[in-house]
Amino acid sequence: MKRVAIFRADLLPISETFVRDQADSLARWQPVLVGRRRVEGGLPTPGIPHEIVPDTPHRVVSALRFWLSLPDPRLVAQLKALHVDLVHTHFGTDATEVWPSVKAAGLPMVVTLHGYDINIHREWWEAGHGGLRKRVYPRRLLQMAREPKVSFIAVSRAVKRRAIDYGIPEDKISTAYIGVDIRRFQPGGLALAKRAKRILFVGRMVEKKAPLLMIRAFAKVRSEVPDAELVMVGDGPLLAEAQQLAGELAVPVSFLGARSWDQVLMQMHEARVFCLPSVTAGNGDAEGLPISLLEAQATGVPVVTSARGGVDEGLQDGKTGIAFKEGAMDDLVVALRRLLCDSAAAARASVEAVQFAASAFDLRNHSRELESVYERLAHAGQH
Repeated sequence: MKRVAIFRADLLPISETFVRDQADSLARWQPVLVGRRRVEGGLPTPGIPHEIVPDTPHRVVSALRFWLSLPDPRLVAQLKALHVDLVHTHFGTDATEVWPSVKAAGLPMVVTLHGYDINIHREWWEAGHGGLRKRVYPRRLLQMAREPKVSFIAVSRAVKRRAIDYGIPEDKISTAYIGVDIRRFQPGGLALAKRAKRILFVGRMVEKKAPLLMIRAFAKVRSEVPDAELVMVGDGPLLAEAQQLAGELAVPVSFLGARSWDQVLMQMHEARVFCLPSVTAGNGDAEGLPISLLEAQATGVPVVTSARGGVDEGLQDGKTGIAFKEGAMDDLVVALRRLLCDSAAAARASVEAVQFAASAFDLRNHSRELESVYERLAHAGQH
């Protein structure tokens, strides 16, 4: 059985279940997680071997290696010792840093582009807003894209279009959905029509997820649907501002903070509608294809979203949920009110959502497609 090293510098933030689940669903390839640091209190990865290869503690050596694009001898040795056939790196930002070592190990690499790593404006990185080292990220990403042994996977057609606009050659990019584990995310709890009129929001409290827009829209919904509820799962820099706004608007919002996938699933089993009113942030950051939208539909919860990648790929508008234009407050309020108050329409959307998720986004099916990409790249890398 061939082996793939799945690289993520930080193993693994609790929000990155998609990395773990995709690795765990491989059938023809044996995965091993490789990273620089283990995240304290992070995501457990039972059954998947992992290797931590810390960077040198000598700052000067680390800095010189980075700025000169030199390989890390310890990482090169570890990759060789693992006898892997391919390195799969999540996020372009990690890929540009690990590529010199992967190249020195003589291995091909495929990079999954998820969203922020390709959507954020080049000028934002180059101005140093992402940190000193990230100033060279756009240039190194495009340099890396010219390497014969480097290929890319876009998590949605929207991400692929953006990657092409960025300057990555189209023939080096495959589109491959990650998918959702429909064995885990299944309908449960009360029938949708019998649930409280609860809206569920899951996402980091950051600009592109638009948590403040969500609260303002909820305030308008509450003025017409007094028994409507809003539960917000997620942590981040806008949490305090979101809590303050809810207080100013005098609307009861339940802020649950970050939660594990099983706790999120529990919330989905109690929600009438899932809402992700995403926008394009000022620096260009935007969604790729939020897994949470797929998870909600797999559990039978209709979705309302403006997420890039979600509106034209991640739902069936008018059937499994409702899509609206970014920032269109009135359209968002109308969509939420309809699914909260029209039980028959919500029930129909629930049935359609489960069928859509199972037919279009089954993780196992998409992992077989990913393995085909692995096999093609590993074969090409031998020649």
